[in-house]
Amino acid sequence: MADTFLSALFLGVLEGLTEFIPVSSTGHILLAGHFIGFESSGKTFEVVVQLGAVLAVLSVYAAKITALFLAAPTDPGARRTILSVLIAFLPAVFIGVLAHDFIKTVLFESPRLISVMLVLGGIVLVLVDRLAPAPRYDDAMEFPLSMALKIGFIQCLAMIPGVSRSGATIVGALALGANKRAAAEFSFFLSMPTMAGAFAYDLYKNRDVLDTSALNEIAIGFIAAFLSAVLVVRWLLGYVSCNGYALFGWWRIIVGTLAFLALSLGA
Repeated sequence: MADTFLSALFLGVLEGLTEFIPVSSTGHILLAGHFIGFESSGKTFEVVVQLGAVLAVLSVYAAKITALFLAAPTDPGARRTILSVLIAFLPAVFIGVLAHDFIKTVLFESPRLISVMLVLGGIVLVLVDRLAPAPRYDDAMEFPLSMALKIGFIQCLAMIPGVSRSGATIVGALALGANKRAAAEFSFFLSMPTMAGAFAYDLYKNRDVLDTSALNEIAIGFIAAFLSAVLVVRWLLGYVSCNGYALFGWWRIIVGTLAFLALSLGA
């Protein structure tokens, strides 16, 4: 029991540290869970602990989000910002519901696929960080609705574990003309409905396989994810504004390569 709780604590911290940087938190905790022998019913732990990271964003952006909704009745810009996030969220709703069972029973069960996607995503991230077009948008609250919809479709690629939700949305935003800080901030905003929706739907789909032990593990992971994610959210925007995303791309390539080699050697 103690080992299980320690594993849940470790995976929760890992989730919080990796959710908002473009390295694939799901890929990291699935691979880590594989190597340390951690199993959760229906892979629910890996999805539900993401709610802790969602609440971390809400806590950091609480004042900004509150001001946005209070201004919405009279401010067209505020309404457009809310609408852009909702529009970007819609593709994940439809594709996620349709493909949920395939994602959970096939894609989540393939550590080699995760490793490969980490490497491929890292290569894409390094290239886009260097070759993205000159930015036209420096404020995440001013993205055109058409651009938000395109980012929403790109986000759906992250349903393949190892791609990274934040990585897909950030790469999409950069390629469509956002600067590095605005790309990360829009990814933060979009994470709230996307991850909350994934949590609610996955909890519903797996309601019959949850037990008291699983709920205890989820609670530990949830708290750990929340606390570590708060630190990352507060740090990330300043870092990428000055340094870009290449570090995260190289990290993905190294982790994915090492994981693939370990799996090939039978670890």
